[in-house]
Amino acid sequence: MNRHPILNPAAWRGWGVAALLALGTSWASAQTAPNPPVPDDPAPPAAQTAPAAVGGIKSANIFEIAPDANKDPDYANQTNAQRRQVQPGNNAPMWRDVGKGVTGYSSLPVSQAPEAGNLIQPFVQYPGSRLTNAGEAWRQVRNDWLIPYGGALLFIVLLALAIFYMTKGPLGGHLKDTGRKIERFTPLERAAHWSNAIAFVVLGISGIVMAFGKFFILPVIGTTLFGWLTFALKNAHNFMGPLFAVSLLIVVVTFIKDNIASAADFVWLSKLGGMLGDKEVPSHRFNAGEKGLFWWGVTIPGLVVVGSGLFLDKLIPGMLYLRGDMQIAHMLHIVGALIMMALIMGHIYMGTVGVKGAYGAMRTGYVDEAWAKEHHELWYDDVKAGKIPAQRSQPAQSTPPVDAVAEA
Repeated sequence: MNRHPILNPAAWRGWGVAALLALGTSWASAQTAPNPPVPDDPAPPAAQTAPAAVGGIKSANIFEIAPDANKDPDYANQTNAQRRQVQPGNNAPMWRDVGKGVTGYSSLPVSQAPEAGNLIQPFVQYPGSRLTNAGEAWRQVRNDWLIPYGGALLFIVLLALAIFYMTKGPLGGHLKDTGRKIERFTPLERAAHWSNAIAFVVLGISGIVMAFGKFFILPVIGTTLFGWLTFALKNAHNFMGPLFAVSLLIVVVTFIKDNIASAADFVWLSKLGGMLGDKEVPSHRFNAGEKGLFWWGVTIPGLVVVGSGLFLDKLIPGMLYLRGDMQIAHMLHIVGALIMMALIMGHIYMGTVGVKGAYGAMRTGYVDEAWAKEHHELWYDDVKAGKIPAQRSQPAQSTPPVDAVAEA
């Protein structure tokens, strides 16, 4: 059967050989072609080498323009405009100013963007950081000191409380209840305490997750769920902060009168409160340990945490919230929060499983006389002597029977 010429393989092979022969002939002709004649009056060298101008722009290599410009004594002090004259394209002076934190021009108002003209913060050295720009110094302090050592502090406190509970167990319970009650906390005091405690727990849990969660939660639940979790807790943290601030102020004002140091506190401290023995050291309404917690675990670090937190939330009017100030506030916030959490972990332990009857005192407001005598003997003596009323709040008015109302 005859094939069409286009479909015939032999024809394709013939065309390919012909094409290769043609290319070989052309290349040989080019190699043996004589050079063109040289004119008697050649063009000047400049005319031969000058490239055609394209749009009036001439490219330049900054390394070939004034290569000895750096030998100028004022080379390091040149402005960007001066450097452009000797080395076009070399913007080292501008970036040097950027690295120093020099403020450039910005059309945004200072009230809205106080650092719009600053690309890189100036160099600082915080405790625990190298001399570097402020952002990097803050990162070094946070990642190299606050996070690892703060986490270790909380773990050590938790471990110490567990060991103390396993060796000593709950304290108290040596005296039999009498059935006679003393009001230890009024409704106002309990409301202030519980509102502050709830706010603190929410802030503490959310803060721990945001600071340490990537080490023990992220590997378990993955990045997606961890992202949603931290986003929700961040908003809870921000909104719970003002409630904590208000309740903290009420707690300080309410309990400050009973947390002033007295001579009995030094006796209590010298004997470590009797926690290593079988009998507690007599104390007033609050012992020296509770007073120390009030000042060094609640009031002082609490004010630091509240002040820095309100600044970080941008709730203080009339302030320019600069990056450097925010970084310092963040470091103070973490330090204050870690101190509060470490000490209040001990308070939570003593108020729940550490001391028998302590949780019921804050839940109901009342304690038995035996409990008061065992744990706060000097306060119990003042109550029995009439110096402190056993019932400080007004008892609830009982509703008279219906028949009595009808007879009246």
